[in-house]
Amino acid sequence: MHSGSAPSSWVMRWAHLIRPQGQVLDVACGRGRHAHWLALQGFHVTGVDRDAEALAFADRHWPAVGAPPARQLLLTDLENQPWPFPCQTFDALVTTHYLWRPLWPTLLASLSPGGVYIHETFAHGNATVGKPSRPDFLLQPGELLRACADLRVVAYEDGFCPSPDRFVQRIVAVRESPHPDGLPARHTLTPPTGNWAG
Repeated sequence: MHSGSAPSSWVMRWAHLIRPQGQVLDVACGRGRHAHWLALQGFHVTGVDRDAEALAFADRHWPAVGAPPARQLLLTDLENQPWPFPCQTFDALVTTHYLWRPLWPTLLASLSPGGVYIHETFAHGNATVGKPSRPDFLLQPGELLRACADLRVVAYEDGFCPSPDRFVQRIVAVRESPHPDGLPARHTLTPPTGNWAG
């Protein structure tokens, strides 16, 4: 990947749940490791970050694809400026290595019916192995489950990952919409062959 690091295996593992060619918001996208990968999967990606240098890198190294999907890279500080998408919803929200709890209600309200929320970041216990170590930056046990209480949780993990050592919490949750036939939604737990190498 041109961003300098591979996308999260968690994001790759669950991206098959996103509507094909859907609108995806990459929150705190940094240098674009997920935005780039998602664009290569055919999604229309909006990346937002407060680091102008990182966004410039993401833009310069945007992957070449046959018919480039729409993309937007927006410089804004989500913690100190108004929400930049007040009238917009997304088919997926992707957040990794970022935690700003006051943003959760606004963020989740921006999820379209059938939309997928994919979040992975550091968790309680990480202070014993490195940074981040401040409690403000670490999810407490079950915190993502509580934040997603109004969504359908498809997958959740909370534990220790070695090499590099870190404590993480991650979730995949869907804003379900009623099926026209009253049948339960089928959130496939196994991605199509060839979409995930993990």
